[in-house]
Amino acid sequence: MRPDILNPLFAEVTALKGIGPGLAKPLDRLGLSRVVDVAFHLPTGWVDRVPREELDMADAGRIIAITLTAQSYRSSNGRGPTRVQATDTFGNYVSLVYFGGHAGWAKKLAPIGEPRRVSGRLEHYGQELQIVHPDYVLPLEEAGDTPEREAIYPLSEGLTSKRMAQLAAQAIERAPSLAEWIEPGLLAKQQWPAWREALARIHADPSDTVARERLAYDEIFANQLALMLVRQSSRARRGRALAATGKLREALRLPYALTGAQARTVREIEGDLAQAQPMLRLLQGDVGSGKTLVATLAMLTAVEAGAQAALLAPTEILARQHYESLRRMLAGLPVEIAVLTGRDKGKVREATLMGLAAGTIDILIGTHAIFQEAVGYKDLGLVVVDEQHRFGVAQRMMLQAKAKAAPHLLAMTATPIPRTLTLANYGEMDVSQLDEMPPGRQPIETRVISEDRLGDVVDALGRHLSDEGQAYWVCPLVEESEKSDMAAAEARAETLRARFGNRVGLVHGRMKPAEKDAVMMAFAAGQIGVLVATTVIEVGVDVPNATLIVIEHADRFGLAQLHQLRGRVGRGSGKSNCLLIRGGALSETSRARLALMRETTDGFRIAEEDLRLRGAGELLGTRQSGEAGFRLATPEMLGTLLPVATDDARLLIDRDGGLEGPRGQAARTALYLFERDAGVALLRSG
Repeated sequence: MRPDILNPLFAEVTALKGIGPGLAKPLDRLGLSRVVDVAFHLPTGWVDRVPREELDMADAGRIIAITLTAQSYRSSNGRGPTRVQATDTFGNYVSLVYFGGHAGWAKKLAPIGEPRRVSGRLEHYGQELQIVHPDYVLPLEEAGDTPEREAIYPLSEGLTSKRMAQLAAQAIERAPSLAEWIEPGLLAKQQWPAWREALARIHADPSDTVARERLAYDEIFANQLALMLVRQSSRARRGRALAATGKLREALRLPYALTGAQARTVREIEGDLAQAQPMLRLLQGDVGSGKTLVATLAMLTAVEAGAQAALLAPTEILARQHYESLRRMLAGLPVEIAVLTGRDKGKVREATLMGLAAGTIDILIGTHAIFQEAVGYKDLGLVVVDEQHRFGVAQRMMLQAKAKAAPHLLAMTATPIPRTLTLANYGEMDVSQLDEMPPGRQPIETRVISEDRLGDVVDALGRHLSDEGQAYWVCPLVEESEKSDMAAAEARAETLRARFGNRVGLVHGRMKPAEKDAVMMAFAAGQIGVLVATTVIEVGVDVPNATLIVIEHADRFGLAQLHQLRGRVGRGSGKSNCLLIRGGALSETSRARLALMRETTDGFRIAEEDLRLRGAGELLGTRQSGEAGFRLATPEMLGTLLPVATDDARLLIDRDGGLEGPRGQAARTALYLFERDAGVALLRSG
């Protein structure tokens, strides 16, 4: 249970004054649905106001604060601006300009003959000076309300930084003073303020690096402590050893030898499975490095030892693909495999549930449906989680709770993760890396092409299809948007169908699962030549004959996401190509991203660069639902503060009595404050 002292922070955002339905919408677009979200929505910069007594052309471009008196109003007919002609105390003229029919508002703010303290950006307009839509126009007795430094926040349409600052001030008022969770010696050394003081300081002065560092540290500390508690809880649970002679594995008779990296990883996993202490291992492997084979060998070890194994996939498409792949691979072996997704109903689902409970099903593959309450296993010994970044700590532990004894856990990800983030997101796990590709894989040639050569790309696609090839065409949006010039998947499919007819298929996230699966299966069977898609194909498609991928507006994707998409080709023995279509105006970051994609297919190098260019919160393209992510800590802060926070959390557990001592009670509050309380829940259940 969350401590009562935090309840004011976790109230709905509408608890703040002045938030009605109109303001709630832009806040919701920013992900600010609770008071705590507003408190943790930190400013990214600031505006300095230069106080002035006299207008000066040299100040053009600066934001100034000055006393002005309105002398006259000028309004244009129709949609023209309203100009308030005003003078400073020395008689110098400036125009206060208001657009959009604000004449009445302008006259109310600045009555003729009454001095006002005005703040805004001073600009040249011909030979005159003007301030367009001043930030502040206040009576002199209220001039103290004009801050010399004002925070700039990430915004959504319908919000201003001034309004965000007001809401943040309300949120801070609701923030309680909390007992200190940082080790006293460390706190004194760093000279950090208390948590609540740091929060107030950073909203008041975004340049306060000490306050920002304190808040980032708190978030990292809570994260590392939670991961340690999860590991401690898992290690403390009663597990079972899954030792096998390897007979089932030998019966598999692979037509090729394992790579050195695969063989090493299999040995590490076998060593873990042979222990009574439950395995907690993360398997990192680039696209095509052979993770699924390693996981299959681990599941065969569990089955031979008399236990059941479950493989959890993030999408129905990927679950069914795994099922078909394993069914073919294990044909002839005495191993019963089943699949269970949300789509399975009636007698089929019932038969699967009965087989699991009776123990006649050895390996179950499925989506989150496999850890629902109604699903019971006779003897679950190993859980494999594919595309680990889609599942949070709490979700992967739910499946583990299905076993009588704590099952072993193998988590896999095809998204290469920089070492810093591996420690931050998976600190409770041992890590194996498949850093070697199976022989025979052809390198993917990547080219960057300007969008004005789109016609050439379509011609090349036509030649590719006439040679019996298949291709992906990826677009960032589902439908046309007035506010975006990105090509939409639906519109692109229509234009390609005009040329290639029914050889063009379309999939996107808004389609019903059955519709999406039907198109995917038609593509896999070769009935569709080109699959137009949104990023729904990032995981879950394996079509060796597809050797061309076209990614429109590639400059708007993250590096890691581009790498994942590129991994849809190069899965067979034929040469593959990736065409990145770029827009006309590129930022320096976009140029750097596309240049790196052209230069390398090394996912780990790409991941490190993605972290540097984009930041931890966006590393996986978009924040995934399973992981909390870091709201307050930047990648640079993670690199600096992670080792310190890890040591501090370990000290709390090993020396200071864990969560039971005085510092531990404060740390428990921090876990709830930063929503890393999965560790607390596991300790309670364990």
